[in-house]
Amino acid sequence: MTLKEIALEAGVSISTVSRVINNTDSKAASPEVREKIWEIVRRTGYTPNPAAQNLKRRKSYSSVNSHSLACLFARTPTDINDPFFSTLAKSVEVEAYKQNYILKSSFTPFDITKSENFRLILDNNVNGVVILGRCDKTTLKFLKQHFNYVIYTGLNGIDANYDQILCDGYGASLCAMEYLIQLGHKHIGYLGEINMENRYTGYRDALKKELLPFDSTYVSAVPFSSKGGYDGMLKLLEQQPKITAVFCGNDITAIGALRAIKDRGFKIPRDISVISIDDIDIVQYLSPMLTSVHIPVEEMGKMAAKTLIDRICGGHTLPMKIHLPCYLAKRESCDKPRTGPLFPAPQKKVPASKTASE
Repeated sequence: MTLKEIALEAGVSISTVSRVINNTDSKAASPEVREKIWEIVRRTGYTPNPAAQNLKRRKSYSSVNSHSLACLFARTPTDINDPFFSTLAKSVEVEAYKQNYILKSSFTPFDITKSENFRLILDNNVNGVVILGRCDKTTLKFLKQHFNYVIYTGLNGIDANYDQILCDGYGASLCAMEYLIQLGHKHIGYLGEINMENRYTGYRDALKKELLPFDSTYVSAVPFSSKGGYDGMLKLLEQQPKITAVFCGNDITAIGALRAIKDRGFKIPRDISVISIDDIDIVQYLSPMLTSVHIPVEEMGKMAAKTLIDRICGGHTLPMKIHLPCYLAKRESCDKPRTGPLFPAPQKKVPASKTASE
């Protein structure tokens, strides 16, 4: 695709397309025309030739080719605030800095769809991108078109020819489920995402391995978030009174589940055991402290930065997959299953002498 072809499709002049793409004149076109031009750019994968542009501006390409990386928070626009992913990104930044690289920018798939952010992402001139969490095919296509060096790190492997730093979410799920089953639990719920999610696959396979029947009423498909965990747990409590334990796909989801269980007047782990994956720092300070499968998140970020920089420098050329181990951090939120039916604890009565104003 050329500037001339973009101009022809957009119905504007070549100079207008050039000014919009290079952001040299904010008044070069109306917002509608600018969006139309960027839609063509995104769809066709057009990128300007940086070397030619720099020659035109009498600059050498090496002068702008700084040692820098970017992070793509791939799962949702809110991942930047998620403790797991923010720790992962910080670990990437620290290791990159040790090797004279800086973390120049962070973005999400949502940013790619916005024309005002799309240009900023490409203009950052980063050497490589670290994908944090599994992303969709559209985002992978964007990365392939615009970046030479990309690495992925997360709990679900991706179908792409990139280096990957993995801690297997499937194996972590088996670890969590096997612990609950060893405690004697047979009525185990699942909270979290299920579409192409290996933590959900691990949940189902663990039941199958122990000859425990799968029942969809024990599953609540919700986003990995505290709100998802809260709403999903309330749903499970309503539709499956036999439940004695719940496996949450990550700690943030588990935190929401803990709150929902307490709000319904039940005790943890006396009435319901809760287990999850990640082992973020905050779970040690919950009441009760959360049992979680520890993911070596800092090591994942560190290895991602090291491996990406090694590829940038020509240290290796074949795609690598590096698997890091996990382990179970046993705490207070799991115990043997209750023997009787699920009854909420009696609610505390407010003394009659107290008024609403008090």
